Amino acid sequence: MTLFNRLQTWWQVQTGEEDTPFDGDSSAFLVSLVFHMALLLALGLIPYILPDNQVTLTITAPLEDLLIEDLKLPTDFAFSEQPSVDVGANSVGDVGMALSLAQVVSDVSEIPSPVEMDPVINANIEINNEIQVATGLQYSDNLTVKGAAGEGVTGAEGAIDRLTFEILRSMEERKTLVVWLFDQSASLNRQRRSIYERFDRIYEELGVIEASGNPAFAQRDDKPLLTSVMAFGQGIHVMTKDPTDDLPTIKAAIEAIQQDDSGIERIFSTVHMAVDRFKHFRIRSPVTNQPDRNVMVIAFTDERGDDLDGLDPTISLCRRYAVPVYVVGVPAPFGREETLVKWVDPDPQYDQSEQWGEVNQGPESLFPERLKLVTGTQADQLDPMDSGFGPFALTRLCYETGGIFFSVHPNRNVNREVSRSEIDAFSAYLKHFFDPQVMRRYRPDYVAADEYLRRAQANQARAALLTAARKSWVSTMSKPQLRFVRRSEAELSNALSEAQKGAAKAEPLLNELYETLRVGEADRPRETTPRWQAGYDLAMGQVMATMVRTQAYNAMLAQAKRGMAFTNASNNTWVLAPSSEVTIDSRLSKAAEKATEYLQRVIDEHPDTPWALLARHELDTPIGWAWTEEFTDLTPRGSGGGGGGDGGGNDMRRTMERGPAKRPVPKL
Repeated sequence: MTLFNRLQTWWQVQTGEEDTPFDGDSSAFLVSLVFHMALLLALGLIPYILPDNQVTLTITAPLEDLLIEDLKLPTDFAFSEQPSVDVGANSVGDVGMALSLAQVVSDVSEIPSPVEMDPVINANIEINNEIQVATGLQYSDNLTVKGAAGEGVTGAEGAIDRLTFEILRSMEERKTLVVWLFDQSASLNRQRRSIYERFDRIYEELGVIEASGNPAFAQRDDKPLLTSVMAFGQGIHVMTKDPTDDLPTIKAAIEAIQQDDSGIERIFSTVHMAVDRFKHFRIRSPVTNQPDRNVMVIAFTDERGDDLDGLDPTISLCRRYAVPVYVVGVPAPFGREETLVKWVDPDPQYDQSEQWGEVNQGPESLFPERLKLVTGTQADQLDPMDSGFGPFALTRLCYETGGIFFSVHPNRNVNREVSRSEIDAFSAYLKHFFDPQVMRRYRPDYVAADEYLRRAQANQARAALLTAARKSWVSTMSKPQLRFVRRSEAELSNALSEAQKGAAKAEPLLNELYETLRVGEADRPRETTPRWQAGYDLAMGQVMATMVRTQAYNAMLAQAKRGMAFTNASNNTWVLAPSSEVTIDSRLSKAAEKATEYLQRVIDEHPDTPWALLARHELDTPIGWAWTEEFTDLTPRGSGGGGGGDGGGNDMRRTMERGPAKRPVPKL
């Protein structure tokens, strides 16, 4: 019996009725209802039982006005190691130096500084270590690169090689205006004459001579290259009324520059005036959205500039209008402001013998980062040396605006010492020069004063070095007396006491310098910049070595005052001779060992640098003293005869043989 029949029988038994709800069509309806409900339930459960293999693809696209266009990077370029016939303005002998601005020498862009850029939301930032050659400002909205901190050449003519290339590169971008600035000082006369004689070749290579006669450039505004000439000293003089491409007019303007003997050079004011005067060339056209011309400033000077307060405003103006500044200048002496320049009277009617004048050409950093300690046994340290960079303010001006500072010295030689007799007229006496590729790691911080001080305060070793350098720079050390003749015991004792006064005067200063530097000793291991490492270690080694010498000198004098007997009874003079050992005090001996450790670390970690050279000089100078004895003849000498009995004939002869008059050194 089926399930349906059983249900029907059960209903009849319970109700006593023969007809049930399952009679007739009712049974068919019920079966259909159950079947369809089961089917619907099964269909609803299928998505939860079977896996979902469907792939969802979402496509997003930026709006049309936010699409970013790929930048086209410039192709690499290289300079030939051989003298070039076409580019270089026929350089003299130093073309290799002038063309040496390669990636390993040039400074690179550290912080891109856009000229004008629209804000970008949700931009991707990529960090890489790629090195780019710094060759002036990129005249676009995308990137501003830092300039080169210093390129060593042996003459301004060599710098012209690179400047010629920079002008050509700018002209490939768009029409260009070059503003030439000339220092009016007497020491730059020969350099101005040399450049004047080379302008024909320079502008011939630039194609200006041919372009000036081309009918296509009949209007001034169509000229591919325009030139303006300005001169500066105590005042500022515009030598060309309007920018021109007429070569005779340009050369006449240079030749008309008058000498300024004031000794004042307002170079930053002049650069600011030049950029402000021609900034309209850099304003974007509403039609093309591009500036009319590139503007370049090229300055020639042999000093650091006397209007340093104008540095930051000038940098700001140059960066605003994307005007790079190139300076053909002089190397800054290492860690000092002044240096001596050889001067020979340019007028042949006067005495032509060499004279030396003091000129401010440094330092290479914002503040001196080197101690100035002078004693009689360390005279060689006074000889100035090349820092590897130009004066700080001028070099920072070039660096911040994307230009190049050319460090010019005609007697540059990195392989040996340069003597005074080798120095050319109107050039600074620098005894030592250094490989620019080595010095690249020791570049100063070319930043504003507040940022420089902030970085210095970030490490106590740096702050201590700057403080100690400032204290030593304004102080001098007297030369110690080394010979003491015993005419009598009382006279010998008095002489020894007088000599001790000099040491007693020096010791407090040295102790103060040492205590200042010692504050930074704990932070020294955390210093990672080679320049600050070398500077602190050298300063600490120098101060400690000088302290040992001074205190040992004082102790030796005290020993002599207590009484010493001559080994040879005929001798009567005590002489203090430098010694490599400190035997008079064990405490001083330990200090000497620590000083040696500092100095040797400079030599080992920073070879072929000014710091290593000074450390070597310090180590080569004996740190102790030893008494020696000798005989001094005390017999009175005769007063000598009279005038030789020639009746004044020699005086007359000397008067007749006297040469031309000698003029004093002017302000350089």
